[in-house]
Amino acid sequence: MITPIETGKKFVFPFSLSQEDIDAFAKVTGDNNPIHWDENYASQTPFKKPIIHGMFGAAIFSRVLGTTFPGEGTIYMKQTLSFQKPMYVGVLYEAVFEVKEIIEGKHRALIATSIIEKESGHVVTNGEAFVMNTLAIP
Repeated sequence: MITPIETGKKFVFPFSLSQEDIDAFAKVTGDNNPIHWDENYASQTPFKKPIIHGMFGAAIFSRVLGTTFPGEGTIYMKQTLSFQKPMYVGVLYEAVFEVKEIIEGKHRALIATSIIEKESGHVVTNGEAFVMNTLAIP
């Protein structure tokens, strides 16, 4: 699916992650820090329970940009990230995207990216993506 984009356009993608998702991410990346899976270990930290890998949460940006908004043909050129709060298994989040700038003729766009905890409204991750897409960006 390809969604033509323009400055100011927004897109919201709801999601949550399971412990099985976290375990699979740890296996693929090799990041098996017990903070992500060991309840006893995590209970001794300021988080009090296991947290999701920050980069796994942010990987949702890649999923959406490459498949839905703008979609197929999107090439990531740059992504900044700031991890504001921890993410937890089973919590509903929204990945929010807003087109900040279009660079016409080069088929590129600057898109504000954030992950928001749906219930509290807290921003847990934010940043900006710089992407290219010859099919969706003028």
